[in-house]
Order: sequence, then structure tokens, then C-alpha cells
Amino acid sequence: MEQSLRTRPDGSKRPLSDDYDTALLDLDGVVYAGGEAIVHAVDSLGTARAGGMHLAYVTNNAARTPETVAEHLTELGVPAEPADVITSAQAVARLIADQLPSGSRVLVIGAEGLRVALRERGLVPVDSADEDPAAVAQGFGGMDMPWSRLAEASYAVARGVPWYASNTDLTIPSARGIAPGNGSAVQVVRIATGAEPQVAGKPLPPMHRETILRTGAQRPLVVGDRLDTDIEGAHVGGVDSLLVLTGVTTAAELLAARPEHRPTYVAEDLRALLEPHPAVEGAAGEGFRCGGWSASADGDALALDGGGERIDALRALCAAAWTAAGDGSCTLDAGKALSRLGW
Repeated sequence: MEQSLRTRPDGSKRPLSDDYDTALLDLDGVVYAGGEAIVHAVDSLGTARAGGMHLAYVTNNAARTPETVAEHLTELGVPAEPADVITSAQAVARLIADQLPSGSRVLVIGAEGLRVALRERGLVPVDSADEDPAAVAQGFGGMDMPWSRLAEASYAVARGVPWYASNTDLTIPSARGIAPGNGSAVQVVRIATGAEPQVAGKPLPPMHRETILRTGAQRPLVVGDRLDTDIEGAHVGGVDSLLVLTGVTTAAELLAARPEHRPTYVAEDLRALLEPHPAVEGAAGEGFRCGGWSASADGDALALDGGGERIDALRALCAAAWTAAGDGSCTLDAGKALSRLGW
């Protein structure tokens, strides 16, 4: 779907939960971090759900089954059914099943979520490169996955066995900080073999296809914390997106976002689902205004004046930065403006 160049976040006169029928929510960094609920997430999702918005949880983490994820969400206070959860394990399993006969053996480098997804598609998980696998499926195996599993993948891939990855997120947020993700493990196999996997997860089309097939969403809103997966995935799928700043993306990275990484809406957390979003007004020659703030490009830096909610200041700064960058990445210095906002 062709999209015009985004030069500012959109405004919305009504709460987003009224304008969209389904929220396609990332989990890590949006709903929880390190297993604990992110501030305001539980109450905001409960209110949106009670108001009629369908909540679907879309995660690139292939380690856990939808049943386990739904149970965890319910324990946190966000009632969810397994059918509400869509994982990259499901997306990669469908991708493999579309290319291989039912009953094909697949070498699994990952956790139970990937095994369950493969079985659902009529594929047979195996553990060794010596079991004559027809494919290698690699997904996040948790913090304790042994190095020997990466070696097993490398043996098979080096022999020419087709290689599939659930996702290539280099990092994941945790309660203790940012940890290596499945993409880091994929890079190990790539270095060892020189091969490239077929990838199913966000931001690529197989994940978007899996999500729409399972949710039946008519007017979805992608909600995420990552520019290179959640927001780019929405861009690829031609749907609107909301970036929340509770995960890995920093305000500085948002200002430098390339066109495919620019979200429709910007907010601090999931309370944004329940609120109108003030529009950003203005133009390059006169500056941009949002709430009580104004932002502009001033020489080689971004300038900020005014007062009010700091998220409105960031929205105005996005407009100034993205307009100055055009179809590239903004290189203007935002340090002084962001320091004033505490970012």
C-alpha cells in the first residue's frame, strides 16, 4: 500500500479506542517488561476493552505459547484468551508449511512456543541436524539456551538445509535492562554459515498476514515500542501506528526516524489509547506548534519554546525534525531541547 511521506504525528479529536476497532499490541516494552506490567498498562487496556476495542497481542517473541502468554497477561490483570495472542512462531510455522509438505521434519532452535506452532501446521520438530531435517526454524530460546543449539543450526544450514527465523530483533527489554534478542542469535548462525534466513516476524509481511488472518481486524492500530519492527511493520502493512516510549525507543531515535519508522501517533504510555491527541500545526518556515509548545529548525539544531505537557513538545519536535529530514534521517542536534524535557 502506497503511503505519503509523514512529516508530523497525527492528531485525533476522539480517543484512539473509539477510532480503531482493534489494537495490535506488542508485549515486551508495551504491556510488560521483564514479566512485570508497565505503569498504566493494565488500567488503560481494561478500559479500552470495556469500551469495545478488541485487544490482540502481537509479539516477535517465539519462546512462549499463546496459552502461556494469555495466562501471564491474565495474572497481570489483563484478561486474555490464547486466541488473542499472535506470535512470530505462528507466522514462521505458516511460512514453512506453505513451502514444505505436511509431515516434514524441522530442526527447532528455540523454545516450546516454536515447537507447538510447528506441530499445529502439521510439521515434525526434531532436535538434531543428523535427523535429516527439511528445514531449520530458529526462534528466541530464552536466556539459558545453550550455545550447542546454535552449533546444531549451523551444521544443518551449512549443508544447504533451508533456514527460517521467527524474527531478527537484536535486543529485547527486560527488568534489568536491554538484553540480546533472537536477532543476535541469528547473527551467530549467519556468521558461521554465510547464509541468510527467511524471516517471518515484524516488520515483514508474513507477520502482518498472520495477524490479520487471526484477528479479522477491519481498522487496526499497531501499538509498539520499536521503530524497526512495530512501526515499520505497520508501514509495510499500510495501517496506522502508535509509538509508546515505555520500551527501547528513545526520544532522540524517534526524532531521527526515517520515513518507514515514523509512527502515526506518539505517546508516553498506553493511556494514549483513551485520550484525544492534539494536532501538530505549522510549517517549515514558521515552526510547528502542539499544545503550548513550538519547535523549529534553527541552524544545525532543533529549537524548542513554550510549556505544557512534554509529550506535546516531542510531537512538535518530531514535525520539525521529520520535515527537515524529508525522506532521510534528521541530523539536527536535539540535545538541548530533549534535555529540557528530561529525555
